Amino acid sequence: MAKKADQVFLNVPYDARFENLFLAYIAGITALGLVPRATLEIPGGTRRLEKILVLISKCEYSIHDLSRVELDRISPRVPRFNMPFELGLTVARHWKARPSEHTWFVCESMDRRLLKSLSDLNGTDPYIHGGSATGVLRELLNMFELSDTQPSLETLTRTFQKLHRRKSGVLAASGSGTLFTKRAFRGLCLAAKEAIPRVAR
Repeated sequence: MAKKADQVFLNVPYDARFENLFLAYIAGITALGLVPRATLEIPGGTRRLEKILVLISKCEYSIHDLSRVELDRISPRVPRFNMPFELGLTVARHWKARPSEHTWFVCESMDRRLLKSLSDLNGTDPYIHGGSATGVLRELLNMFELSDTQPSLETLTRTFQKLHRRKSGVLAASGSGTLFTKRAFRGLCLAAKEAIPRVAR
């Protein structure tokens, strides 16, 4: 099991339109030498909320992507509340723990929209990825300045491109029709490690 200092809780939408950004987060986090974690790893059933809190507590960092604020295309048309809810859990835990042992980041696709969608975060600077995989990789580098030997944007991009090419193989191996399952997530994390360019290892 990875050390707490290496783990990143990834709080993102789980839907097909977010697949590219999901892959970019996994590829970029992995290429930075960190370990992505997600609620996809948690089995359903009772005490799920408690298990989410435990998972967050095991991570040194968390990334909360609040770019999905529009109404769902499928009836009933509602906004997605999981991401801001899990951010709220994280912030509450952050303030309760003194000194705090957790660093959290907020991502958005549009500049200044967070001021309207979640004004309680006024004063928190979100990382704006513009809704693109390249934007996600760029902002990951801005979030995690871990060492003088940090990989370049080119390394993160090449890792993402290789992972993207392996996506169908991961789906086939997991028996899933979507990337957003426990088995597929584990397969993606393993494939991302293998996709890191050798010179960057």
